[in-house]
Amino acid sequence: MKVRPSPIVGRWYPGDPDVLVADLDRYLGQVDRQPPPGKVWGVVAPHAGYRYSGPVAAYAFECLRNLRPDLVVVVSPLHQAHGDPILTTPYQFYETPLGQVPVDQAALNQLNRMLCEQLGYGLGLLYRDHEHAIEIELPFLQYLVGSFRLLPLMVCDQSSPVAKGLGLALARVLRTQKVLFVASSDLSHFYPLPVANNFDDELLNRVAAFDPEGVIAADVEGTGFACGRGAIAAVLWATQALGANRVNILRHATSGDVTGEYGSVVGYGAAVIWQAGEEEGDS
Repeated sequence: MKVRPSPIVGRWYPGDPDVLVADLDRYLGQVDRQPPPGKVWGVVAPHAGYRYSGPVAAYAFECLRNLRPDLVVVVSPLHQAHGDPILTTPYQFYETPLGQVPVDQAALNQLNRMLCEQLGYGLGLLYRDHEHAIEIELPFLQYLVGSFRLLPLMVCDQSSPVAKGLGLALARVLRTQKVLFVASSDLSHFYPLPVANNFDDELLNRVAAFDPEGVIAADVEGTGFACGRGAIAAVLWATQALGANRVNILRHATSGDVTGEYGSVVGYGAAVIWQAGEEEGDS
């Protein structure tokens, strides 16, 4: 099997490449923050349809402009039930209107072996998946960083042992590669705006504290929610092991900002994960 069939193109984001590029230009043109002063290791970005989360995601992806990674790891939740704790694609390419993105099979094979050693199981394969949370991030990446190989991962079991095992395995396998990480996640779902803001603030505070254990614990405690909490935590553990030591929260918004309906909203957050040098760390 070669090219993964897209379940969302033309609906969640434009199918016409010219319209897609115009939308990306508009979202990115609204960003009013500069990238951090150190080495960028990755971002946290939302994964709703572009109408809702595109302007927030742009704050994360703008931090990647002009970077040229060889490999991009996108870690998302799986929005359907499955028996395997962690999954990937059996396809050789993801495809968007901006072209095909090759899946790095060698990196997947290395990661699979490492997971078997560390967790006792490897990566499941998801055929003809309906998962949107990886694909929706790809046009931003294609537009800003150009050509890259993709390591797509979907976390079904979002418990702390699985997320930490995945994060540490990624760090060990990819230590010598020129890599960027994307944690794909929305925040709270379907609460009134004041309640959603409280939940989202708590979750984002834990992200900003570089506290992957706390991100997962927030859901257990009922104090903050993210559909991709395991994905966020895994990326935090991976980047922390590779040297990252800062997280900046860049933007927060909700679906109510688009629809005008505030009785039941979905939260979206953007963050950048980076490594401050001695000078930045001491300031």
